[in-house]
Amino acid sequence: QRQHAQAQARTHKTRGSTNLRGNQPVQSSRLPHRDAPPQFSTPLCPPVSPPPGRGDRRRRMAAAGAATPVGAAPRVGLLYDDRMCAHATPDGEKHPENPERLRAIRRKLDAEGVASRCVDMKAKEAKEKYIASVHTPNHIKLIRDISSKEYDYRRNKTARKFNSIYFNEGSSESAFLAAGSVIEVAEKVAAGELSSAIALVRPPGHHAEHNEPMGFCLFNNVAIAANYLLNERPDLGINKILIVDWDVHHGNGTQKMFYSDPRVLFFSVHRFDYGSFYPCEGDASHCFIGEGAGEGYNINVPWEHGKCSDADYVAAWDHVLLPIAEAFDPDIILLSAGFDAAMGDPLGGCCITPDGYALLLTKLLGFAKGRIVMALEGGYNLKSIANSLCACTKVLLGDNFTYNSPRMQPFESTWRVIQMVMVCNVLFLCNFSLAINICN
Repeated sequence: QRQHAQAQARTHKTRGSTNLRGNQPVQSSRLPHRDAPPQFSTPLCPPVSPPPGRGDRRRRMAAAGAATPVGAAPRVGLLYDDRMCAHATPDGEKHPENPERLRAIRRKLDAEGVASRCVDMKAKEAKEKYIASVHTPNHIKLIRDISSKEYDYRRNKTARKFNSIYFNEGSSESAFLAAGSVIEVAEKVAAGELSSAIALVRPPGHHAEHNEPMGFCLFNNVAIAANYLLNERPDLGINKILIVDWDVHHGNGTQKMFYSDPRVLFFSVHRFDYGSFYPCEGDASHCFIGEGAGEGYNINVPWEHGKCSDADYVAAWDHVLLPIAEAFDPDIILLSAGFDAAMGDPLGGCCITPDGYALLLTKLLGFAKGRIVMALEGGYNLKSIANSLCACTKVLLGDNFTYNSPRMQPFESTWRVIQMVMVCNVLFLCNFSLAINICN
């Protein structure tokens, strides 16, 4: 059944048929009513319920949205470097992925007195050998050379060969800084020097694939950092990484890089719209769960339409992500933190509130000893991205948090998607449950 579903999903794959700025609005006929959770008729598997202990405490904290345990004040790293604002459109054309995104966030964090409470981190360029863990030599050479004088008269022509990409004289340095910055903060968190960290980086990364930039993304920053922790720093004891991608677009590049790797559990919640929403690839559907040794370690929650709100995302967290995260028991969480599902975003068409993002993040704090690295991905409404990132930073700093947003029921379609995801991953969950019970 899964193979049949995957074959059907692939028929939606129309790579390059649209760009990240050119999706058509969702028709209202595809927006079903909101409804209370149904009783799932499909028998799944026994719930993942380890015996009482450290894992149970972690699960209770995540399910309840508990605050950081009482103790020493969290050391939260914050990395911002204005050099990453040098990447811009070459002709001054307005573009959603622009330098003001970073500056708006920084202004908000300063105005709220949040930035001064964080540990200031310094950006550094990634070494090519670390980038080569996920990208080909040709890809690296292109990004390294694209800002040189050699490309002055063919930079735009080169950009047009790719899907939703632009280059200018500042693109090379920005891309290497973005990748190196996520490595830097991830290493500090993994080593215990920081409790968590936020990397305000651009260009974003989760669409970048093995051999090509794509969707505003030049290097896959989070994937590079994950491979660095797993392969270059075994002394840090990072053996299992949970990558959570809540950007409204599917993290196609990240998925492909870890599709057969059981050390990385990739979870993406995104608009799919039956294969018509960017990046318009069928493998963003729920039935793509990994292959080989990595089968079961790829989880897609593909929304069928826009307008998804806090309630829909919380349902996906409580019914899919949290039980699977409990079973996987990651050593660190890398969060591809795109904020284009935020209310008011011009590309996303969803309506998560700043409090909604804060709640989703709070629910993750009970895992991996709270070791969370947030790396900025998308998000194109300056007010929304600044407010949402600020709310998340306060959560990491341990501020008291009360969810005050309006109560809404998830869409009926949300429960349908969740059930399909659970059915596709039933064996994975059952095997994890069995393994946990044996180990304990």
